[in-house]
Amino acid sequence: MVRSQQGPQNLQSLEYYVYILFSASLDLYYIGSSADPSKRLRKHLSNHKGFTSKAKDWKICYTECFDEKSKASAREKQLKVGKAVAI
Repeated sequence: MVRSQQGPQNLQSLEYYVYILFSASLDLYYIGSSADPSKRLRKHLSNHKGFTSKAKDWKICYTECFDEKSKASAREKQLKVGKAVAI
């Protein structure tokens, strides 16, 4: 099961999401996965080391919902290597 949407809505404990963040200041996208994209975004915006620490204007611009973490992880990898089906 895959459900696409603009931003996370009605997060349920058995769902896992692939999300795409966008930073206007860097003009870059970031792809990740999480059971709670909104909570994960807060971590991306906090003080930390890593790719997303380069900007503080990340916004969730896209999510896909999966019924299994392994399916979300596979989709995340697919997107990251550029073999993605159009979203």
